[in-house]
Amino acid sequence: MNEEYGTDMEENKTDNKVNTATQKFLTFGDRQIILVGTAHVSAESIEEVKAAVRENKPDNVAIELDEKRLASIEDPDSWRKMDIVQVLKNKMGFLMLANIILAGYQKRMGEGTGVKPGEEMAAAIHAAKKAGIPQTMVDRPIGVTLKRAWSKNSLWGKCKLLATLLGTAFVSDDEDATPEKIEELKKNNEMDSLMKELSGYLPVVKEVLIDERDRYLASKIWECKGNRVLAVLGAGHLPGVQACLEKLAEGKMTSDCSDIDSVPKKTAAAKISMWFIPLLIIALIAAGFYFGGKSKGWDMLSAWVIWNGALAGIGAAVALAHPLVILISIIGAPVTSLCPFVGIGLVAGLLQAVLKKPAVLDMENLQQDASSVRGFYKNRILRVLLVFFLSSLGSSIGTFAAGASLVASVTTFFNKIVSWIKGIF
Repeated sequence: MNEEYGTDMEENKTDNKVNTATQKFLTFGDRQIILVGTAHVSAESIEEVKAAVRENKPDNVAIELDEKRLASIEDPDSWRKMDIVQVLKNKMGFLMLANIILAGYQKRMGEGTGVKPGEEMAAAIHAAKKAGIPQTMVDRPIGVTLKRAWSKNSLWGKCKLLATLLGTAFVSDDEDATPEKIEELKKNNEMDSLMKELSGYLPVVKEVLIDERDRYLASKIWECKGNRVLAVLGAGHLPGVQACLEKLAEGKMTSDCSDIDSVPKKTAAAKISMWFIPLLIIALIAAGFYFGGKSKGWDMLSAWVIWNGALAGIGAAVALAHPLVILISIIGAPVTSLCPFVGIGLVAGLLQAVLKKPAVLDMENLQQDASSVRGFYKNRILRVLLVFFLSSLGSSIGTFAAGASLVASVTTFFNKIVSWIKGIF
């Protein structure tokens, strides 16, 4: 770092305050930025952010929230207005499920400390308002982050992401998160270990959830008005955000985040690939009828229907869907799998919502039920999402299994195809 910005350990002070494990005091010319790292379910973090706002008297308080999450904090009952049918129709089922799973995981962690997830952010906002200090929400919308994590992943990466989400949703609660364990999460060595593990297992997810957000947070903090800005963010972001702020100060990085603040548009190749598998399946079955006769053709068509329908039905059954939903999943999956625009998960989820309409009580208990396996099956809203997710997963697996079976069948009459081509020429 350039010496004029004074970011060495001895020089990096604000009013004689020195860096700690959870607070970084950065000086950039006549501008000061204070980073406060928190654990999202930590009672100590709540008190720390209150004290940081009170003692540092910043011109602006930057909060690791987006406007939508801020609205949910200011109106805790806003989620009751959710329409699960519209969620599915708008193709937001997976995003909502992922969001609920992650929120449920944080809630379970917070039960051992008596702190609700995000309470330290609410405390920072309250302390800033009480002192008459403006607040700026500096995080990227969670929907954009989750969509980018999904769209940038390969098929194998998506499978691992789904497995991780399911493991998080159905993790054992035998080992409670104690206040001591939560505080350990704020230590650099603990965070480094977690980031290294995530980077190795899901590198694209780590890139989107951590690296991109470090850059986004730093850029928005840099753009905050005022000569003294205090930023409250998760402890895991401290090293990355500090590094990005130093690059911004040196002119090595721009604060323009337009390349990471939206979901990447599908390329022409991606659009073509949407139709490739359905057309390939149809071509293989047609080839079976033409070259192998009716018997071979019907065998291949049956394989497609059985693999796809059976696994979609099993997925719906595992979600304890209504019997009619299970039947529709079995019948509909082989058809919807050939149409890129309508998946069996959407059909099954909507039908489940109609047959087992969520009640007001399901809305009221959504957050509580999302913290346990039993709750996922008891709550009708969560059940709809499970039906959507597991029937989709079953159909996807069935598509690849049936595809492999069809390809294997084609090889048995490959010589006939070769002979037919030779006959033409």
